[in-house]
Amino acid sequence: MGQVTKITVEAIANAPVADVWKAWNTPSDIMRWNTPDPSWHTPSSENDLRKGGKFKNRMEAKDGSFGFDFEGTYDSVELHKEIAYTMSDGRKSTTLFTVWDGNTKIETTFDAETENDPEFQKQGWQAILDNFVNYVESTHV
Repeated sequence: MGQVTKITVEAIANAPVADVWKAWNTPSDIMRWNTPDPSWHTPSSENDLRKGGKFKNRMEAKDGSFGFDFEGTYDSVELHKEIAYTMSDGRKSTTLFTVWDGNTKIETTFDAETENDPEFQKQGWQAILDNFVNYVESTHV
């Protein structure tokens, strides 16, 4: 088995960590921000935020051409600080929440999959993270 490529995306939200955490983990919020661009949406979200708990977000192209379930199991959850999970295909992801000068830095590191170019994956995850920041800043500030 080859070396796993790790990819990191990050952004700073002009919002308190409690608001960021809530929007990141609440299914009704996830369904509003979890998209890389306006042609996609998340019509359903389930989240059992605890160690051993599972999450599942249904992501679909709005034109119905493609869709998939993004799901996994939480390995650790530390309130307002860290969420780590294993995706259904075995890849790992960790997101850190850091309070920084009244803002919240969100940093996600994940194992790249092998079907798509790592730069393409980084751009997709960064687009979703940027969409999240726009959402949390517009609804919670």
